[in-house]
Amino acid sequence: MSRESRYNFTPGLVPFTVSGGEGVYLHTSDGRKILDGGGGAIVANIGYGRPEIAAAATEALTGAAYVIPPWPTENRMRLVERILDRWVPAELTRCFLVSGGSESVDTAMRIARHYQVSKGRTDRWRVAGRVTSYHGATIATVAVGNHDARRAPFGPLLADHPKINSLSADAALKDLEAADPSTISAVILEPIIGSSGGALMSDDDYWPRIREFCTDHDILLISDEVMTGYGRTGKKMAVEHLGVTPDILVAGKGLGGGYASIGAVLARESVVESIAAANDSVMFFTSSGMEVNVAIADRVLQILEAEDLVNRSARMGAYLMARLEDEFSDHPNVADIRGRGLLVGMELVKDRSVGTTFNGALIKELPHELLSRDCWIYQGGSAHYPDNLLFGPAFVINESEIDQLVAIARAALDAAVTKLSP
Repeated sequence: MSRESRYNFTPGLVPFTVSGGEGVYLHTSDGRKILDGGGGAIVANIGYGRPEIAAAATEALTGAAYVIPPWPTENRMRLVERILDRWVPAELTRCFLVSGGSESVDTAMRIARHYQVSKGRTDRWRVAGRVTSYHGATIATVAVGNHDARRAPFGPLLADHPKINSLSADAALKDLEAADPSTISAVILEPIIGSSGGALMSDDDYWPRIREFCTDHDILLISDEVMTGYGRTGKKMAVEHLGVTPDILVAGKGLGGGYASIGAVLARESVVESIAAANDSVMFFTSSGMEVNVAIADRVLQILEAEDLVNRSARMGAYLMARLEDEFSDHPNVADIRGRGLLVGMELVKDRSVGTTFNGALIKELPHELLSRDCWIYQGGSAHYPDNLLFGPAFVINESEIDQLVAIARAALDAAVTKLSP
């Protein structure tokens, strides 16, 4: 058994060992350079190999090794102030640091429950999610999401949370009424449905009408920006595109930029006030807000600001979208190209003229073809959208690298389709 195979907990694709990276490229121990068109798992934003991050980590590690999460430190306070003052809607005034995306959603679900209990509504515990959705890998977040393959083994462990229509506001509101609003603590939505939907976006009136429904029923609206936050869509937060402010916003991935495991839960003052008035509090995770992680996250945000990378995400995203449309708009295996900024999905099918799919087989074959061409693009899929590619490179990518990325994607897709449909 190779060292790489031994590393994997279950057998899987082990193409190389990563030894480092620079910009939008990962370096391997055998001398290859992998063009990372997916930012790993839509994580990298400032690019690999940043010496400023190493300096921030070194400085943090020379201080206190561990501080219990409720206690403030200069690093923690500085990061919270930066996020609240510069990165999220002004109505969100409270920040709770966690260790990643799944933890942030799990925490938001608990906060919603705390809020409803503080109002004396003990029957309200369910969190409504969308039919096509993914919100994390804990038991609670798998339950509130609806990724069929990731839910399948855990049926008996998953709580019964309602699932609402993903695209139509009319249908979603009917689903919420049928689920009985008096049992619902919160509704959780991704501004753009990520890997499970291939950057799927709902109708324009979807978010405003769900916001109105939640306000009328005192149901909290949670925006899951684990993937879309911190400039990924060409705005600081994706809710800026929607004209809606949630009651709770969760954001992970981009906060650490691929250098630290960290996330944040942002909430309205009214949510926190109600919980505090009931003499309750939100339990922390042991490793939340580790000094090295918050120092790195603050430096990541500084770089995003200083280099105007959010606007660069919008510009490079527009270029990527145009190049993909040039290359794939008439491709028989591409049903749709969609997204915002540097979060662009490509829905793949067996035959677009009749709507048949590969039922997930294509997305299993594509990684081999991409990696054999020294390229990585994040793959996704779920029951309704079984095969999709999700482009999400670091914001520092340039036009020539995008040209290369699109060309490789075309060659890899054609080769994978040929293998499946000779």
